[in-house]
Amino acid sequence: MTKKLAFFDIDGTLLDHDKKLPQSTIDTIRKLQDTGVYCAIATGRAPFMYKEIREQLGISSFISFNGQYAVLEGEPVYKNPLKYEELASLHKKAISNNHPVIFMSDENMMATRPGSWRIEQALGSLRFDYPEVDDRYYEKREMYQSLLFCEGEEIESYRQTHRAFDYIRWHKYSCDIIPSGGSKSEGIRKLIESADVAMENVYAFGDGPNDVEMIRDVGTGIAMGNAVPQVKAVSDYVTDDVSKDGLTKAVYEVGLL
Repeated sequence: MTKKLAFFDIDGTLLDHDKKLPQSTIDTIRKLQDTGVYCAIATGRAPFMYKEIREQLGISSFISFNGQYAVLEGEPVYKNPLKYEELASLHKKAISNNHPVIFMSDENMMATRPGSWRIEQALGSLRFDYPEVDDRYYEKREMYQSLLFCEGEEIESYRQTHRAFDYIRWHKYSCDIIPSGGSKSEGIRKLIESADVAMENVYAFGDGPNDVEMIRDVGTGIAMGNAVPQVKAVSDYVTDDVSKDGLTKAVYEVGLL
């Protein structure tokens, strides 16, 4: 395996504010690969949600579900599913609170009910359609992440009663639900152990609250100019906004190219 490995978040890092993959980003990733830098993705998204991006960039290694599912060269090397009993209990509480949920496996996602405007708003911001409905989907496969659709401080009651999970807000109406202690950083640790790469030779690019641990823990953490303050605070380098070729500029500034 190459001596240098770079992980890229998707939204706000690889994709611009219009959820498009700039040609400059495609060209930069290809140059990195051509010079021997191994490129991977680290995202909160499920694998099926960015298959086209991986194909466009020629990437076959990735961290999904905020670190709960790691794949090296197309083969899973780490799986950390949500605990079934805890998820069933949370689902019951969500029903009583009139909060819809989306359950996510490595292959698909299902909503607990149709016609939720919160689901429409949140997934619409990512340019995804409303999923099919199956409120028992979590009983049929391992779930690596779920989405809970609630607002503001409504999430606090879940934090108090369901401590087996961590909650990461990514939209006004939605929070990621992942196993407690899980993070992109932990997924990266598992992947680089399999790849036999030292953490000091790992780079990470990100912008959102779910990138904090990753940016903090890798050898060189790069915050996009559009990153939230807590990401910038733990980064080694802050680049320009994604809309101003921040990723490409950073690659040269930190000496990857």
